Amino acid sequence: MINMKVVLVTGLSGSGKSVAIRALEDSHFYCVDNLPPSFIPQVIQRLSSEGITQIAIAADARTGRDIVDVPQIVQALKADGTDVRILFLDADDETLITRYSESRRRHPMSARLGEQATVQECVDAEREALEPLRNIASCIDTSALQPNVLRRWVLETVEEESAKLTLVFETFGFKKGLPSDADLVFDVRCLSNPYYDKSLRPLTGKDVEVQRYIQADDRSDPLISDIETYLRNWLPSYLNEQRSYVTVAIGCTGGQHRSVYVAETLAKRFTSEPLPQIESVLLRHRSLG
Repeated sequence: MINMKVVLVTGLSGSGKSVAIRALEDSHFYCVDNLPPSFIPQVIQRLSSEGITQIAIAADARTGRDIVDVPQIVQALKADGTDVRILFLDADDETLITRYSESRRRHPMSARLGEQATVQECVDAEREALEPLRNIASCIDTSALQPNVLRRWVLETVEEESAKLTLVFETFGFKKGLPSDADLVFDVRCLSNPYYDKSLRPLTGKDVEVQRYIQADDRSDPLISDIETYLRNWLPSYLNEQRSYVTVAIGCTGGQHRSVYVAETLAKRFTSEPLPQIESVLLRHRSLG
């Protein structure tokens, strides 16, 4: 088999899988939607024989109960040398229910639960069925994401060089709720808030003026160093052989100033002095568009 990159797109119905698949298709991936998991190895082998090197496959609870076989299928493909990435798209229940109400579409799980099932019951059943996949995937919470941001995050994830483990620093605003894709969450709202300086309000934690403002707070460097120390001491204990991504969420009130500065600083530190288990570091800013 020639060298291939395979992206398995999965997750909750209404979480944005179609947006992800279209983004991959625009990036020259051969895309297959709603493929039963048992056919994944055969389809990959057939497309490989035709010289196709980038494949994206959408598989979710619509394919039936054999979705539980996906972890073993992925493990076998990786053992054969195939570069397999799993993207799991999620959103909070309220967002998923609202999206289905607005689209007036029938939830796919209603075919299994019966027409009398509510959307909430369908979401609960689907979430439970897909939990084994969520545990081994790179998760993206799309609850408050614009489609253009989701497209960029999808492409950033799949375009990364193949790595044993990727550490993701993701910023967010507490006023919009916790991101469901976070493995660890740190709150940096105790730092001085640049928002109350009108000249700094429209800027972000990437701007020098904001960085200097936060650095002037004597608590900023100790806080960042404490988070770094915690991660260096305990990240190895969170890792297992099947996991490819660990997402560390850094939150402030709006997700624009303090969390961005802290995440950018941590990413630089872990890039310059990486942990042995981590081969790649990604940055995601939920509130910066």
